[in-house]
Amino acid sequence: MNKKAIKAWIMYDWANSAYATTVLAAVLPVFYASVAAATLDTDTAASYLAYTHSIGMLCVALLTPLLGTLADLSGRKGDFLRVFAIIGVLATLGFSAIGEGDWFLASALLVISTIGFAGGNTFYDAMLPDLVPVERRDMISSKGYAYGYIGGGLLLAVNLLMIQQPGWFGMSSTLAGTRLAFISVSLWWLLFSIPIFRHAPRRPASSDLPGTWTGYAAVGVRRLRQTFRQMRRFPQLIRMLVAFWFFNDGINTIILMATIYGTSIGIGTADLMLALLLTQFIGFPCTLLLGAWAQRWGAKQVLIVSLSVYICIVILGYFMTQAIHFYVLAGLVGVVQGVSQSTARSLFSNLMPAGRTGEYFGFVNITGKFSSIFGPFVFGYVGQITGSTRWGILSLIFFFVAGIAVLLTVKVQKGLQDATRADQEEERNGSVGATGKSSDVRFT
Repeated sequence: MNKKAIKAWIMYDWANSAYATTVLAAVLPVFYASVAAATLDTDTAASYLAYTHSIGMLCVALLTPLLGTLADLSGRKGDFLRVFAIIGVLATLGFSAIGEGDWFLASALLVISTIGFAGGNTFYDAMLPDLVPVERRDMISSKGYAYGYIGGGLLLAVNLLMIQQPGWFGMSSTLAGTRLAFISVSLWWLLFSIPIFRHAPRRPASSDLPGTWTGYAAVGVRRLRQTFRQMRRFPQLIRMLVAFWFFNDGINTIILMATIYGTSIGIGTADLMLALLLTQFIGFPCTLLLGAWAQRWGAKQVLIVSLSVYICIVILGYFMTQAIHFYVLAGLVGVVQGVSQSTARSLFSNLMPAGRTGEYFGFVNITGKFSSIFGPFVFGYVGQITGSTRWGILSLIFFFVAGIAVLLTVKVQKGLQDATRADQEEERNGSVGATGKSSDVRFT
């Protein structure tokens, strides 16, 4: 293994998690409502922000399968990651220039930064099989998420101080501290991305491929169509994908709705923000520890245990009444959130043909984004018809139970054999495989 490249890969999670914690989770929602959309009523501002998130993820869902295919064909996942990361950095920096009433500009920047963040992660995830052998993927994948927790948590702590104590940083107001927080996130993201920019692995591109971007696009579209047709060759991957649709929707809904749910039952903003920090710092050691267990006992087994904990979380969430309860649940989320995501990524990488991980992770990305609309919808609909968000949070049990049920049918060793056999067949036929060569221009 290339140790420098692996360290650089892990460090990228440290870099871009600052965007996820500060921008998406903590600061931007409040900034959007109080500054960017200050000229709109509260309900309209909330709706516009929700629509903006949907548009951004739709753009990612439509773009990444094709771009993942092109990254596989060209052997340049690192170059694509660099482009998307810089897009995200520049858009995040742009938030610092948003003035009162600039909701349209803020929405546009959020869409662009979402494309940079989520699009870049597609290529980041797809690098894992290029860097790490099967027996080490659980641990290395867990280290990425763990370092992301600590990196995002550290900067979030500083950012909250910038906003609550702006004078400590030479700022005249909370708004000035918020602008400085956006600037710090963009610089943090860029600075700690430099190692992966320098050490990203590259596969050789086939000399048979066309030399123009339009040629790559044409080949990519044809290959993407073939991906849909060839999925049936990998039944274990399909089962894993279906399980992922369920449990990932439940996890994402908890992430998106936790603050709103806490607010609806009377928990203060300060407690919500501190609980978010608690999640980050508990997540770091727990993701490393459980990642080591996954390497020893199997990623599938550890994933099932973590999803079972999520079932306990939503049940306890139904009965939550005080801030201390929210802290306990935030701690439990910190224990299992990182390892559930890292083991899922590791399992996917083991079930995919090694030469086409960008393409298949793109497929996972697009279907995952579309499936993720159901969890928030169920939460909102159940809460509306019952008149209580408590029933909304309890309804998420379905997604975890269904995910576990399908995951139990996944035969990991059989899936690994199918993926290895596909790589060997493609190598013999001159397609993308272990050598990274491709003759996809012949696809029809």
